[in-house]
Amino acid sequence: MSDLTNKKSWNKLINHQKLIKNHSINEFFKKDPNRFKTFSIEDENLLFDFSKNNIDENTLQLFENLLDELKIKDEIKFLFDGKKINNSEKRQVLHPLLRGSFTKKTKNLYEKEVVKSLFKMKKISDGFFNERKLGYSGEKIKNIVNIGIGGSDLGPKLICNALDNYSNQNLDVFFISNIDPTNLSKVLSKISPQNTIFIISSKSFGTIETLKNAEACKKWFIKNSSSTVYYKEHFFAVTSNFDKARKFGIESDNILKLWDWVGGRYSLWSSVGLPISIKIGYKNFEKLLDGAKYIDHHFVKKPFRKNIPMIMGCIGIWYNNFFNSDTHAILPYDEYLKYLPQYLQQADMESNGKHITKDGKEINYQTGQIIWGDRGTNGQHAFYQLIHQGTKIIPCDFIGFSKSINKYDNLHEILISNLIGQTMALMKGKKANNNKEVSNLIQSKSKNFKGNKPSNTLIFDVLTPRNLGKLIAIYEHKIFVQGCIWGVNSFDQWGVELGKELANDVLDILSGNKSDKKLDSSSAGQLKFIKKINT
Repeated sequence: MSDLTNKKSWNKLINHQKLIKNHSINEFFKKDPNRFKTFSIEDENLLFDFSKNNIDENTLQLFENLLDELKIKDEIKFLFDGKKINNSEKRQVLHPLLRGSFTKKTKNLYEKEVVKSLFKMKKISDGFFNERKLGYSGEKIKNIVNIGIGGSDLGPKLICNALDNYSNQNLDVFFISNIDPTNLSKVLSKISPQNTIFIISSKSFGTIETLKNAEACKKWFIKNSSSTVYYKEHFFAVTSNFDKARKFGIESDNILKLWDWVGGRYSLWSSVGLPISIKIGYKNFEKLLDGAKYIDHHFVKKPFRKNIPMIMGCIGIWYNNFFNSDTHAILPYDEYLKYLPQYLQQADMESNGKHITKDGKEINYQTGQIIWGDRGTNGQHAFYQLIHQGTKIIPCDFIGFSKSINKYDNLHEILISNLIGQTMALMKGKKANNNKEVSNLIQSKSKNFKGNKPSNTLIFDVLTPRNLGKLIAIYEHKIFVQGCIWGVNSFDQWGVELGKELANDVLDILSGNKSDKKLDSSSAGQLKFIKKINT
């Protein structure tokens, strides 16, 4: 078993929780009118307010002690210096380098290589963003189709959608990720070969979903352009396997490098961000990188009490492990961030959904959190009922901007008022007036809100590429902190691989190349039914 539960600070936190659970967040505010000042962090144009949580000064001190016990500063140094902290795959984890966060140990080794890759990315993206580079027929490129899955899909999709206001509006970006033919069909029905480029993102250039979709797109392109040559000008690859990409038919000048030390869910900062760079322009892509770099510096340099990712990580642990809260809601109050909850699902759950420690010990405590959410006010009219009056503790992150890019009457003021109002309602609750009449008594009780529901709030001035870079990097480092506390490897994902392997076996059976004798009766029965229907 892991030795986390044997740490002095961990056991002190257990005892501390037994005391603090009897106190409400409202009580903390009554005792300390200046609580906000103590439990909030302001950095540049960002406010992180964590005052509406079931914590006090002692909670923070105990978590700071825990991080010291776990030598978090050493872990951070290992990350940025390029130690092989992904020990199950014996890989470095160096995605911060892609945004310029070099140390003395990494600068000489990787800076030239990274700069070279970014320059190639800039050259390609500038041509399309500025509408200088034309398709095979001389027509301007209007469509970018990104073919990838996981981080190669979710990251670019999030950023392209979030920063649409900064983009070239003459360019449309489409995403093909799912092996479901409907995804492919819907995209192909909207585009033409003469004004479309395809970007295939796969580190191995062997991911079955990505490769099969790419092959289908290539066939479609050749058929509809009536040429077996033109596709070479219209297909690009982001991969570490140049040989496979070239065998696919992609020209060397159209292949961008993806390093072994860049994990999929951290890859948007790399050449996987090519569709981002084309859509919003390389200058804005640089601003995205710069925002993330700013948070890298914040994470490394700021002390615990002023360190946003560290505080966020510890608060998440507090509820997950000491209040037995299984889930965490991501609630962005901005339509542009509609894909943020989905993106963070992968970033968090694929990183820390582990059952053994880095040194192979079975874990006897909860790891990971179930991440979910939606943009508000949509969520308010969907699942907030459960958060307000349900029996579960659901910590929430509210994310908003003091100003909107789009101005219509006072709609943004209403939006941001809802954000703040919801955090107040969750904390304060409400006690309805009782009535002697039975029907009204039932109604009265139904209108009671217990309150004492925790939340964090992140408020930026406005949604910009730089601020978006900050936001994503904050969550990256929060996830890293939690992984360090749980003692897990946050950078592998072996759980994803087993399902893929078995799917290949099932495909062989479905295709008639294998017998189903070794299958369980349920799986064999499902296949038998499918074959019967399809016959």
